[in-house]
Amino acid sequence: MTVTAIVGANWGDEGKGKMTDVLAASSSFVVRYQGGSNAGHTIINEYGKFALHMLPSGVFYPHVTNVIGPGTALDADVLLQELQALEDRGVPKPKLYISERAQLVMPYHRLFDQLEEERLGSLSYGSTRRGIAPFYTDKYAKLGIQAADLMDSGRLRNRLSQSLAAKNVLLEHLYGTPPIDIEALLAELNDYAVKLQPYLVNTTEMLQRAIQNGDSILVEGQLGALRDPDHGIYPYSTSSSTLAGFAPVGAGIPASSIERVLAVVKAYSSCVGAGPFISEIEGEEAHALRLRGGDAGEFGATTGRPRRMGWFDAVATKYGCMIQGATEVALTNLDVLGYLESIPVCSAYRLADGTMTREFPVSAKLEGAEPILEELPGWNSDISGIRELEQLPPKAKAYVEWIEQQIGVRIATISVGPHREQLITR
Repeated sequence: MTVTAIVGANWGDEGKGKMTDVLAASSSFVVRYQGGSNAGHTIINEYGKFALHMLPSGVFYPHVTNVIGPGTALDADVLLQELQALEDRGVPKPKLYISERAQLVMPYHRLFDQLEEERLGSLSYGSTRRGIAPFYTDKYAKLGIQAADLMDSGRLRNRLSQSLAAKNVLLEHLYGTPPIDIEALLAELNDYAVKLQPYLVNTTEMLQRAIQNGDSILVEGQLGALRDPDHGIYPYSTSSSTLAGFAPVGAGIPASSIERVLAVVKAYSSCVGAGPFISEIEGEEAHALRLRGGDAGEFGATTGRPRRMGWFDAVATKYGCMIQGATEVALTNLDVLGYLESIPVCSAYRLADGTMTREFPVSAKLEGAEPILEELPGWNSDISGIRELEQLPPKAKAYVEWIEQQIGVRIATISVGPHREQLITR
């Protein structure tokens, strides 16, 4: 069987958690391949509501093997907390494996993230302060700590000494804080080593064998296309690639194995964090949409921050689907718009120089851009109980068809509520 990648087409917060949960039911493996605990996937099932930040979204299915791949930023503290939370709430212990090549988000990564955001003040990038940017800085400067390093005390001490040499200078002379005590840090990491050791394996070999055996594999991305550092709204991006194209690297599987790319798209726009957001709305209009969004409103699964709200952005979404290489789209939260008599949609941008474009521009040209809005008729009714396309109000079907025509990718699934069963399959 082929590998399915499930990814976001926008700024994140598109509803990937629910869709991954649904697809995991028919998968043998669910794999996290990038990012860390800086974003969450919200899942609602018979055990309750969960926001997963490190664990793959297949942990609620006993038959699924869950994998944290080598491309992931492994926050051991968050991972262990989430495993304990599952146990506390009666979820059977999941089958979980962690790549021995995965690198660790260290306590000092979170510290530097916080200190730098505070130093930048109003010029900050809206970091979640989970240590992600400092983590990837170390990774590509060859100062990272792999999970396997935890099992070799001598190697671990040497790697930390090398990494802390410059960091302690910065802490004292740039940030005015005490240096890091390597002995205290080693004691903390030794505790992690004991707890993580049962999960560490060569996941690359495991997944390569699974592909040869024809097992079904689902690889889940974090955040969305517009947060990609190469193709998104840089510098208001995350620090790892959010694209399906990175999945083979981050999971350790052949590039040719991914033939299905499901891009998740929200029926309106939302965003947590800073950066250009052309279709953004504010005030009462945004508040009304935010309160109706999702199971408990539009608030970040990781930060709890109110999400910035906007109307559906065809320019950004078409671009996001394109760079994700989407073969199909899952449209989420269509039910949320049922309170509106008329629904604005963004079909193009007017740039600062007065030109109009339907192509998503580079970040420098997004400054000063304004949305060109159209109005589509609303269906002004509750569609959360509908399970067949033919039962949708004609205006709701027309809204879906307009989006499909704009983005140029088939909408295969429509979500009309936060629960697993609230789906329409076309």
